[in-house]
Amino acid sequence: MKLFHVILTLAAAGALLGAPGSAGAQRASAAPGAQAAPPSTLPDTAKDARIARADRGRIRGRSGTVWVVVISDYQCPFCKKWHEETAPLIERDYVRTGKVQIAYMNYPIPSIHPNAMAAHEVAMCAAEQDRFWPVSDALFRTQGDWKNRRDVTAFFDSLTRTIALDRPRYERCMRSGEMRQIIEADVERSSRIGVGSTPSFLIGGRPVIGAQPYEAFKRAIDAALAATPAP
Repeated sequence: MKLFHVILTLAAAGALLGAPGSAGAQRASAAPGAQAAPPSTLPDTAKDARIARADRGRIRGRSGTVWVVVISDYQCPFCKKWHEETAPLIERDYVRTGKVQIAYMNYPIPSIHPNAMAAHEVAMCAAEQDRFWPVSDALFRTQGDWKNRRDVTAFFDSLTRTIALDRPRYERCMRSGEMRQIIEADVERSSRIGVGSTPSFLIGGRPVIGAQPYEAFKRAIDAALAATPAP
């Protein structure tokens, strides 16, 4: 399941599936028997496959009846706090036990975090190689080192060399800028369901705002689990 479908389901925002420019809109408009698009407008299947891999790569856990959707900005200090203090406890108590899946939504806010978009591109290019979470950990861990740099390119290049990546593949991804598509789509969809700040969360479809203590997330997750029918 693609992550944006998860978001739509959790938020009960099915109308977005037909939003202009969305993948859902393109599928919805393909009536049976419709003529094929001209060659100039045919989809780039290789690019679509890379974006689909990146989409799947930002999901943690492969089972669980409840989704925790994290809407975050790598340059946001409160996102860093949540990622380092609360996320590991949710991972320990709910993801590893097969109760919950965590999915990450990109929400860079360039007006106040000018280096955020570059960081999100780094993470999504790593996601295409199923290395999203190690790179996310590294980006948050080093946030204080890169957040005020005028040019973060060299820093991120050095940082990602500490993580096992196919370098030519990663560098092609960064040069292409193709992951901006998924980042911008995340921002649009998050905004449409009312997100205006980071970190924000959907837990079983219900919003939780801010880097609240673990106990607040535990209550929300337990409530969502209790309300979810057993498979």
